[in-house]
Amino acid sequence: MPKVRYSRRSMLKTGGAALAATALPAPMVWGQETRNITLRQFGTGVSNLNEVANKVREDLGFNLEMTALDTDSVTQRAATQPDSFDIADIEYFVAKKVWPSGNLQAMETSRIDNYDKIVGIFRTGKLTPTSTIAQGTAPHTVGFVEGVDGREFVDYESGWMTLVPTIYNADTLGIRPDLIGRPITNWSELLNPEFRGKASILDISSIGIMDMAMVCESMGEITYGDKGNMTREEIDQTIAIFTEAKQNGQFRAFWKSFDESVNLMASGEVVIQSMWSPAITAVKSRGIPCIYQPLEEGYRSWGGGIGLSKNLSGMELDAAYDYINWYLSGWVGGFLMRQGYYSAVPETSKAFMSENEWGYWFEGQEATDVITNPFGDAMAQPGEVRDGGSFEERMGAVACWNSVMDENQYMVRKWNEFIAS
Repeated sequence: MPKVRYSRRSMLKTGGAALAATALPAPMVWGQETRNITLRQFGTGVSNLNEVANKVREDLGFNLEMTALDTDSVTQRAATQPDSFDIADIEYFVAKKVWPSGNLQAMETSRIDNYDKIVGIFRTGKLTPTSTIAQGTAPHTVGFVEGVDGREFVDYESGWMTLVPTIYNADTLGIRPDLIGRPITNWSELLNPEFRGKASILDISSIGIMDMAMVCESMGEITYGDKGNMTREEIDQTIAIFTEAKQNGQFRAFWKSFDESVNLMASGEVVIQSMWSPAITAVKSRGIPCIYQPLEEGYRSWGGGIGLSKNLSGMELDAAYDYINWYLSGWVGGFLMRQGYYSAVPETSKAFMSENEWGYWFEGQEATDVITNPFGDAMAQPGEVRDGGSFEERMGAVACWNSVMDENQYMVRKWNEFIAS
């Protein structure tokens, strides 16, 4: 088991009862005082999982209470209810809304054991030194502040992070290849009249508008200065195109939850739609063909991270740092990568995955044996490869990141008009 560091401060406060981790598989032993700690975490259902909370109790000895909410509710709670949480598991693009509230505290990178192994996307914005930084709210642009009390973002590694990255992915359209019967290679297919009444898009304005932009640009209707920060004119043009399609009966439904997207696709009511990686695997686990389709224009990407409440201090703050270091030490990364996500520190996750799993999920290699999700459901058979290929191929083709625009309020109003039209 990879070594887990416990801070000197927490060692002192527990009277030295927190024993340093070794290569032995036994769980950590903590002092009774530490075992009474409970940290309250909230975030989306993507990563707020009972399995993680149970493993925290087993390995670290304290309690982690998790609450799963939708993206908009997560944002609202982080920005307006600072006394209701200790840990905020949020997406980077909402940092622009949450950080100015002062409800989160900056975190010292010197206390993060695997900081130097975090992928470049979250540190410099580049997957490789020659990568082009995608449009939208790239995580590194909201990932650092200049000091412990910094309220303004800086675009360099300052030693103080707003969020410690945990999970991310490259999103695209999901399709039912058995019901479509031909290749799909472009985002514009979402509005192809061929799929009238059998298409869907997610009803989360800040994410849905990005999918819309990918479609409109693919159609050649709009060339955006920055898809992640549209002008009012660009917003109007985008919404107008989709409103016309809606009125022509293009969409079967608009979904907000993971389960809704799975049911729409599994039932065959929808054959092409905005989708998330675990929703694809959930459909496939039912024995139904479903592809997370690589598209010529690239992916819309997102990233999430852990933020700490401004109210955390003392032993609870030390426990939160220990939780972060445990999170990046590999077990959680392996668990999430079996659902198609990526870990912020892939290197440590590899130790918690078989050679077959690592080859399939990360390297884009053919499966040599059955690939299962964390719950044992078959995801792929021997000889199959992951949709989109390797980590480098997928994350190297990101066209834009989820974003909060300068004209966010105007965009949300226009989005609501679209949904109500």
